[in-house]
Amino acid sequence: MIIIGICGGTSSGKSTLARTIKEELSCSCVILGQDCYYFDQKAKPMEERAKVNYDSPEIFDHDELYMDVLALKAGRPITKKGYDFPNHCRADSDELIYPPEVLIIEGIHAFYDVRLMSHMDLKIYMRVDTDICLLRRIDRDMKKRGRTLESIAAQYKATVKPMYDEYISKYIDKADFAVMRGGKNTMAAEAVTAYIEKKLLQAKEKKAQETENK
Repeated sequence: MIIIGICGGTSSGKSTLARTIKEELSCSCVILGQDCYYFDQKAKPMEERAKVNYDSPEIFDHDELYMDVLALKAGRPITKKGYDFPNHCRADSDELIYPPEVLIIEGIHAFYDVRLMSHMDLKIYMRVDTDICLLRRIDRDMKKRGRTLESIAAQYKATVKPMYDEYISKYIDKADFAVMRGGKNTMAAEAVTAYIEKKLLQAKEKKAQETENK
């Protein structure tokens, strides 16, 4: 299994790039979004849930994500994780995800857990101007997550920008390369796809050689 990590600020195009890569691959591919691994907040009153810092690395269940990745690498299926953003609670299902040939992990803190990073064959950082990311976040959160402009602005000032400055902007140093202009950068998607296809071909040739030598 080839594992690709995609990290970057909120609305920098991580999910878009991941989907584009998946669509262009001729093999099985699964995308694990880190934002499906938020800790469940349903035990708290709704007012308290809204005040949680969802941009901190500590709000994610890194252990659960890591164990799911290990299970897939070992050839075992995992259950599909999900998150209900308007209600700030988990929305997991019993649907099974089976081990693919390519696994893409994307999230704002995808490079936070060194255990997870050690399994990544390629680490990509989305380098997009923060003003553009903010505009994209406003559009996404209002259309898909039922947020108001006021709540988005308040959250951006309180947690999004501080966490970006403290953590996310520094993840670029852990990346193998950076992608400019966001997830619609077709040249970047084509380069990553070519890399993956080459790695898969090399693995198949190696396996065939080992079988022949037995």
